[in-house]
Amino acid sequence: MTKKIAILPGDGIGPEVTAEAVKVLERLQGDFGLKIALETAPVGGAAYDAHKHPLPEATLRLAKQADAVLLGAVGGTRYDALPRELRPEKALLGLRAELQLFANLRPAILYPQLASASTLRPEVVAGLDLLIVRELTGDIYFGEPRGLRTLANGEREGYNTMKYAEHEIERVARVAFAAAGKRRRQVCSVEKANVLETSGLWREVVTRVARDYADVELTHMYVDNAAMQLVRAPKQFDVVVTGNLFGDILSDEAAMLTGSIGMLPSASLDARNKGMYEPIHGSAPDIAGQGLANPLATILSAAMMLRYTLDEPALADRIEQAVSRVLDQGLRTADIWTEGTSKVGTKAMGDAVVQAL
Repeated sequence: MTKKIAILPGDGIGPEVTAEAVKVLERLQGDFGLKIALETAPVGGAAYDAHKHPLPEATLRLAKQADAVLLGAVGGTRYDALPRELRPEKALLGLRAELQLFANLRPAILYPQLASASTLRPEVVAGLDLLIVRELTGDIYFGEPRGLRTLANGEREGYNTMKYAEHEIERVARVAFAAAGKRRRQVCSVEKANVLETSGLWREVVTRVARDYADVELTHMYVDNAAMQLVRAPKQFDVVVTGNLFGDILSDEAAMLTGSIGMLPSASLDARNKGMYEPIHGSAPDIAGQGLANPLATILSAAMMLRYTLDEPALADRIEQAVSRVLDQGLRTADIWTEGTSKVGTKAMGDAVVQAL
C-alpha cells in the first residue's frame, strides 16, 4: 500500500535540507521498493508570503490526509514584526495541535566519528545515546489564560499559564516507558515539583504509571539539576521524559553534546504513531541559500519516519548506516568540520548519503 508523505520545506535552510532528505526517500522508492507518494506544500513564512497565513487551510488539509509529515524549518527575522498569530512559529504549534502530536522523541546520539566535534571532552560524551521524550501539546505553550494586560498603575504585565491534566501526563509517560523497555530500561522524569503544583502532579502521575512497567527503573530529577547533569555526566541518562517547556530547553542542550544541532532528528507522534518528522535545528536565515547547511538531521528524521510511522525498520537502518559510512569517509559540513576532514556543502553531503545507500 502506497503511503502519502507531506513535504513541508518551510523557511531559511528548510528547503535546502529537505531537498536532500527527499533525494534519499526517492532513492529508496526507486531502488529499494519503498511505496510512497510525496506532495509538497508551503508552511511558515513561505506560506505567509504566498497566502498571508503561516498554516494555510490547504497545507493543514494535506498534513491531516498524509500518513506522515516531513518538515524543514520555519521562521526568520523578517517576520518578527508580524502579529504573533501570523508568525511562522504559529504553524508549528498549529500542526502539533491539529494533528494531536503529543509525544516528541528527540534522540541525542554521538557518532564516534564526531567525538572531537563536541565541546565536551571525548571521555565525557563518547558513547552517548540518550532519548528525550517531550510532551508537546500542553504546558505553558498552550495554557490559557495568557496575554498582556495593563495594571492599575499603568504598567504592562505579560502572563502565561502552565498546566497539565492527568491524562496528558500519563500518555506521554507511557511512550517514555515503552521506549525505555527497548533500550536500557531507565526513565528519568524531569520536573520542578518542589515549587510547581503542575510538576507535583507530573511526578505523582509518572510514579503511578511506572507500576505498570516493573522492568523499567524510574528516577526523578529537578530540571535545574538535570540541565547541569547533562553537561557533567550525560551518559547517566537513558530516556528522559519531561514537559513541553523543560523539554524544549533540555533537548537543545543535549543536541550540542553531539557536536552540532545539525545532526539531530526528531519525531512528533500521535496515539497511532502518525508523525511529523523534522530536524531540531531552526531555519538559520544567516546561512540560507548558501549551500552550507547540514542536511543529516533531516535525513535522519526521514529514517525515524520509516521506523515509527511507515513500519520500514530495515530501510531506516539503511539510512542510518549510510550516514555513518559518509562520516567514516571524512565528509563534513561546516558545523561538524574539524582539521583533517573534508568540508562539503549541503548538496554534496546529501549526494554522498544517497551513494552510500
